[in-house]
Amino acid sequence: MQGSSADRGSAGDARAVAAVGLDLVAPEVYAPMLRKLALASTGAGIGAALLAATVAHWPIAVLVGIVIGAPTLGYALAARRRRMWLSGSVIHSRRLFGEHRVDLAAATGVELLVYPARLSRVALRVTAGAETGTVPLAMYTDAGSGRELHPLGLRKLADALATSESAAAVAVSSVLIRQLRAEARDAGLEQRPLYAAVRLARAQDVVSPLVLTDREVADLG
Repeated sequence: MQGSSADRGSAGDARAVAAVGLDLVAPEVYAPMLRKLALASTGAGIGAALLAATVAHWPIAVLVGIVIGAPTLGYALAARRRRMWLSGSVIHSRRLFGEHRVDLAAATGVELLVYPARLSRVALRVTAGAETGTVPLAMYTDAGSGRELHPLGLRKLADALATSESAAAVAVSSVLIRQLRAEARDAGLEQRPLYAAVRLARAQDVVSPLVLTDREVADLG
């Protein structure tokens, strides 16, 4: 009986898939700032309520405090809770209320998006049936600096996209592999596919988010 339990445990361990974080900025980086923001908004709400209480009834003063402090406090709490990770081929997005999942293996639409601005962003948008998810891949400034998703996250995304039957998913998977190779040889931004996507958007002088065509995706890097 003990042997059977051990076998079942080993099988369960084999089936377990380690989750890989997909947050472009690690939560630990901005957690202290959000904590201070939550405290500051709470203090502002209490202060506004006390001030209003000097000229109005307490129910009205409390309402004033909520109106002043609640929106910022809600944003801080939502941002602290927000997380994104990949488990197998499934992207998990935790929000203030509940969790959202999109299976890359079942993707019916895969797109690379570029949000052009002084701080330009590149993101992966995946549609699987009625579900849609967006994963930030990189962001770059006009000055030529930026932040990119860590290599393990890119690698796992590329592997998961490669399991899809969508030709667009396979094409984006190839872009991520080329991005990883560029990072591995410490290539400059000009030689990195994700930065090439930003250059492409800037060259078109667009303001709204740009969805790269199949040809543009194939030409990256």
